Amino acid sequence: MGELVLIRHGQTEWSRDRRHTGWTDVPLTQKGERQAGELRPLLEGRDVGRVVTSPLTRAVRTAELAGLRGGATDPDLREWDYGGYEGVTTVDIRRERPGWDLWSDGVVPGGPGHRGETVEEVAERVDRVLAPLAPLVGDAGAPDTVLVAHGHVLRVVTARWLGLDPRNGALFALGTGTLSTLGREHDRPVVTSWNLSP
Repeated sequence: MGELVLIRHGQTEWSRDRRHTGWTDVPLTQKGERQAGELRPLLEGRDVGRVVTSPLTRAVRTAELAGLRGGATDPDLREWDYGGYEGVTTVDIRRERPGWDLWSDGVVPGGPGHRGETVEEVAERVDRVLAPLAPLVGDAGAPDTVLVAHGHVLRVVTARWLGLDPRNGALFALGTGTLSTLGREHDRPVVTSWNLSP
C-alpha cells in the first residue's frame, strides 16, 4: 500500500555544527553526499509514483544522489524560517534566553529574507503539501510518494499526518540522511518506520 516516504537531506556544515538552517541555501558536505547516496538501498523495490522536494539545494541534491528522478519542487517544503535565529545554535540562543525551545517559544524576526515563522505558519504550509497526497496513502496498489526536505518541516509533516498539534513535531527527532515512512493502519494515520539509515 502506498506510503508517504520522508527523507531528510544529508549533512551540511550547518547541520553538523547544530546551527539553525532555514532558508539559507547551504550545500551538502562530502559526508552529506555520501549519506544521500547510501539511501538508495532503502528505496530499492519501492514503487515511487511521485517525488516532491524542497527547492533548497541540499534537498534537491539529496534526491538526485538517492536516485530519485523527475521530482517537482514545492516551496511549501522549505525548512522553518528561523528569522533572527538563522545560523545560530540552540546553545547560543539559550545564553540570552535560558530554557528557550523552538517549538514552544518560537523565533525572533531577522533581517531581509528572514522575517521568521510561527509553528502555525509552518503547519499551514505543510497542510497544503499533505492535502492532495493524503487520499493516496494507504490505498492498495497505490505507489509511494517521497518528500525530500528538512528536519523541522518533516517533523511538522509527521505531527500533522497524525492529526496532532504541530508543536508535537518536537517528539520526532530526525537525523540527517535518514528515511522514515508514514502510512495507515485500519484507516488510521500511523508512523510505519522512523529515522532509518543504511
